[in-house]
Amino acid sequence: MSAAPAPKFTEETVLWVKQHTPKLMSFAITRPKAYRFSAGQFSRLGYRDGEGFIWRAYSVVSAEYADTLEYFVILVENGSMSKRLAQMQSGQTILLDKTAFGFLLPGRFTDGEDLVMLSTGSGIAPFLSMLQQPQLWERFKHIGLVHSVSYANELIFNQRVADLGQHPLVAEHAGKLSWQPVVTREVVNGALNLRLPALLENGCLAEGLQFGFSAQRTRFMLCGNPNMVSDTFKTLLRMGYSMHRNKVPGQIIMENGF
Repeated sequence: MSAAPAPKFTEETVLWVKQHTPKLMSFAITRPKAYRFSAGQFSRLGYRDGEGFIWRAYSVVSAEYADTLEYFVILVENGSMSKRLAQMQSGQTILLDKTAFGFLLPGRFTDGEDLVMLSTGSGIAPFLSMLQQPQLWERFKHIGLVHSVSYANELIFNQRVADLGQHPLVAEHAGKLSWQPVVTREVVNGALNLRLPALLENGCLAEGLQFGFSAQRTRFMLCGNPNMVSDTFKTLLRMGYSMHRNKVPGQIIMENGF
């Protein structure tokens, strides 16, 4: 009689939970020694649900070399997974699929000098992971990180971005980074106040990041709300940029996993 197949997941321990706002939270779990991912990929986390399972995808905030796995998530009202996460406490367990997924990988770009990371909400998570990788800083001359939120209290990672200047592996390159917050429903000092497509079209985003965009030099990565990703992609197409494909190099890569 053949042995039962090995499970495709591990059971991990929740190390800490931080509730930023009623709908935004971060947490970290233990990382199996065999778990591998590339900065920009996402994990599948889950729970047993009756005789089955419930799974959701969440981008990893942690660096590839980190000992633990950190996530930043938006809690969806009445969402079955969100209800469980909202009640989660340190010491509890959660299921982790053994395989990481996703193709939001800066290494897919074969050329270009400047990288612009455009995110809304929890879409900033994979970019925070990438920014902890020395290879990214060595690859590009300028890096622009843009995080668009509705309200100022959703700009959770201002300090995390600032702390890259003291990061032991990337601090020497931190001068390459331009950080531009966007707050669409409040007026906030230092933040832009329109949706990303409009900020691209009117030139304010390039002005805020303090470097110009061109098809020859600039590469864009998009992650976040599906409406933002779709609208921003269409705007970039109108501006003369194209989707990057393995056999047809372009200037845009976006996360399609959610």
